[in-house]
Amino acid sequence: MIVPSMTADRLVYLIIACFCGISLLLTACNKKKQETPPDRPRLTPNVVLRDFTFRSAALNRDMQYRIVMPASVAMGAKLPVVYLLHGGGGNFRDWSNYSDSARFAERGLILVMPEGDESYYVNAVERPQDRYEDYIVNDLIADVEHRFAVAPGRANRAIVGVSMGGFGAVKLALSHPNLFAFAAGISPATDVPNRPFSIKRISQWQHHRSIFGPWGSQERHNGDPFVLAQSADPAKTPYLFLTCGDQEGLLPANRNFAALLEKRHFQYEFHVAPGGHNWNQWDQRLPSVFQRLGEHLGSN
Repeated sequence: MIVPSMTADRLVYLIIACFCGISLLLTACNKKKQETPPDRPRLTPNVVLRDFTFRSAALNRDMQYRIVMPASVAMGAKLPVVYLLHGGGGNFRDWSNYSDSARFAERGLILVMPEGDESYYVNAVERPQDRYEDYIVNDLIADVEHRFAVAPGRANRAIVGVSMGGFGAVKLALSHPNLFAFAAGISPATDVPNRPFSIKRISQWQHHRSIFGPWGSQERHNGDPFVLAQSADPAKTPYLFLTCGDQEGLLPANRNFAALLEKRHFQYEFHVAPGGHNWNQWDQRLPSVFQRLGEHLGSN
């Protein structure tokens, strides 16, 4: 019996297909075992929390977000807004449940915590129904500004994210510099679009491909913060606040990204802090983030 020879490409795709099948099976099993974590917001007496569901035109489905704001607002007052993006594997409740971010609303801020799923907050290349970047910059901002007495314009709008959300905050700030005066990436996954194929992380690689496009493609190139920073106008880009833990695998990529910002004379700062990739470390960064945020909102 003669067995036809198999090309290298076909072999790679066969291996990928096998791993994907196993990965999907394991994921399904794990989801059955996982329970929805309890919703236990960490609030202070002087703030209120509310959840909203609205129809996103970009995603063509209902989406949720949480707001935390001062319990008492002076008649006629309009407040700046800070959009807080959660990380991979999380949801719109994470910021209120795992950090003390709510206390910063007491300073006269509306904190908006949108659902981002596993999107990296960009328009997915291979899933046209997942236009998460349009959902954030068009639908979400419009819904928030319709519901609340929001101080208008770029000068009163900031965006902050952790991990995947940190990537989203940096990417959206570079792609839409007219929207935000301040952007913070806390342990941002800035290197995701240029991560090469790895058999050890086949499921992650497939997921990233569906969002950013094939390796080496123009679409993936266009979604890379390193590429965006090469062409962005430093004078028009929001102030960028970056921080990363000294025990994180993301540290080298963030050092390289900070070096690029320095070379191109962006307004930015970068800090290496003790700790790993977790909410305990991220929560400790928030006082510095909100201090800087307060210095830049209202000043542009």
